[in-house]
Amino acid sequence: MGVIKVENVTMQFGGVTAVNNLNIEVEKGRIEALIGPNGAGKTTAFNVITGVYAPTKGNVLYKDENITGLTPDKITKKGIARTFQNIRLFKNLTVLDNILIANHLRIKSNFMSSTFRMPWSKREEKQMREKSEMLLDKLGLLTLKNEIAHSLPYGEQRKLEIARALATDANVLLLDEPAAGMNPSETMELSSFIYNIRDEFNLTIFMIEHHMDLVMEISEKIYVLDFGQLIAQGTADEIKNNQRVIEAYLGVDEDA
Repeated sequence: MGVIKVENVTMQFGGVTAVNNLNIEVEKGRIEALIGPNGAGKTTAFNVITGVYAPTKGNVLYKDENITGLTPDKITKKGIARTFQNIRLFKNLTVLDNILIANHLRIKSNFMSSTFRMPWSKREEKQMREKSEMLLDKLGLLTLKNEIAHSLPYGEQRKLEIARALATDANVLLLDEPAAGMNPSETMELSSFIYNIRDEFNLTIFMIEHHMDLVMEISEKIYVLDFGQLIAQGTADEIKNNQRVIEAYLGVDEDA
């Protein structure tokens, strides 16, 4: 069953078409990937799904509900969270504070009850802290909860960004190049980490990634974009042997 459906989506910026008539269906509970050369339109597609851009044409559906044009905060409240190619943590705050901030999406206390420390507000704050620490514990980050985010090793910062996305109670997680900047050892660890969070939190994961070893190892379905158009989709083996994909990445020898 498709949990996210991108239907005939086109995204234009002036005279430039970044995504052209894109159709994608991400199935519930799976790890799927969107790949393609630089400038293929991958991040633009993510930005349309998460409400950063309203598409020029077409629709985005989540659990068969049309979410086209909703703002990013409303889409996150519905259960879709994302990370970014360039890590966007609150770098001068602690690990725990980064998670607490994400939890604020779901709080019911208002400004007045929080200011005057009403009993229900204090109770909710306590519950939010306990929930945040439990999440950090599950992801192996609890011992780092008082560390300043920018002081963490790069791989741990990536995990923290994913943890912050999970703190919104996401059902679907969009990862934009989660292995960017990682060494081979960190990338291998990330592979296991993604598997584990998918199973632990019953997630659907859709990712953009340039590390082909990671993509081929963990993706159950792969979509390939080139110049904004979907040129292939299928399993890792099908994509590896697809001539159009090979040409998109390696180019075509015109003398061949």
